[in-house]
Amino acid sequence: MNDRHPEAPSEGIGGSSSPRPPRILLRSSWQTANIGDIAHTPGILALLEKWVPDAEVTLWASALGPGPAVRNMLRDRFPELRILNDPPEAEEAAGAIADNDFFLHSSGPRLMGAPELRRWRETGKPYGVYGITFWDSDEATMELLNGAEFVYFRDSVSLNKAVFELGLDAPVVGFTPDAAFATDVLDDEAAAAFLEENGLEEGKFLCCLGRWRYTPWWEMYPRPMTDHDRKVQAYNEHMVDGDHAPLRAAIEEVVRHTDLKVLLCPEDRSQVKVLREQVHAKLPEDVRGRVMLRDTFWLTNEALSVYTRSAGLFSNEMHSPIMAIGRGIPAIVCRWSEQTSKGFMWRDIGLGAWLFDLDYEESRSGIAPAVLKMAQDHEGARAKAAAARDTVQRRHEETMKLLADLLRHRQ
Repeated sequence: MNDRHPEAPSEGIGGSSSPRPPRILLRSSWQTANIGDIAHTPGILALLEKWVPDAEVTLWASALGPGPAVRNMLRDRFPELRILNDPPEAEEAAGAIADNDFFLHSSGPRLMGAPELRRWRETGKPYGVYGITFWDSDEATMELLNGAEFVYFRDSVSLNKAVFELGLDAPVVGFTPDAAFATDVLDDEAAAAFLEENGLEEGKFLCCLGRWRYTPWWEMYPRPMTDHDRKVQAYNEHMVDGDHAPLRAAIEEVVRHTDLKVLLCPEDRSQVKVLREQVHAKLPEDVRGRVMLRDTFWLTNEALSVYTRSAGLFSNEMHSPIMAIGRGIPAIVCRWSEQTSKGFMWRDIGLGAWLFDLDYEESRSGIAPAVLKMAQDHEGARAKAAAARDTVQRRHEETMKLLADLLRHRQ
């Protein structure tokens, strides 16, 4: 997919060079309840490190806590990274806006950093949006996007909506996969210990991820349920068996027709219960013995190290498959309408045959055969995953080079 205006805007950030390195204010780290949301930040940082290596980056995070674990993981991998307080004091935020040259909004479910972007825009300094899903169509959001040097969407549905339905006309508008594909934080020691403890051998297991239709935030950040929460959970419970029946069917096929085991693993804390009750407990007894349940939450680095040792993933979640493909590990995605259009990026990177829609029976029925084929044709599945990874990396390179070019011409 090509940008509508592939050329970088001439003199877009001024025509003179500066003796000091360019400074990027990175708006990212939307939450830490989900290892996939955590992954946006190390992913975009890895891309900047590779393609804009001279840049000084300051992270303005929405959330890095509770506790120091996520912050420490980022510092271990990116020791030169500057991180604002969470949240920053007014003076610190104003200083970051004044000191930096370019505001980069990282990947996410929408324009999450819009309030800070509005403050930045008042300075007249340039900014860009990198790999979001788009469903906000209000006038204020469109004004912000139209003022960007570039706007990249992480799925073609979002891109088409913004351009052809709403007339987005920023200088550069296009597609780039979610930055989380580039995530490379690892904890190999923890992963090796986990595999040994659970009797899992490298390359001899698949990972399976399930989830509620809607995240039960009242459990994630404990608070009394509202009437709205009760309606949401009633819907979750109505849908949950049907949403996990295809996963159970796939597990049965894998266990009965291959020598692989299956690891049930969560992207957030609420999914442990779902996997235990809706997958593990409902499996036939002859199958359950080769299915392990990860019953505690983990961070992105340990999870990714486990995924890289697996034979592949099949998932009702999105970002674990994203991270897996980024490492060349096969991954099948199952989506539904409540997850917005982000799942369609699988089609955009050449993995349409590994994208299934749980809202349609015809699509649901294809999940178990596809998982079994992935398990039985390991070399073919790895080749397909590697081709998708290469597509992602080429697009990341093209879009990051545009950013680097913009920074070279800053004032």
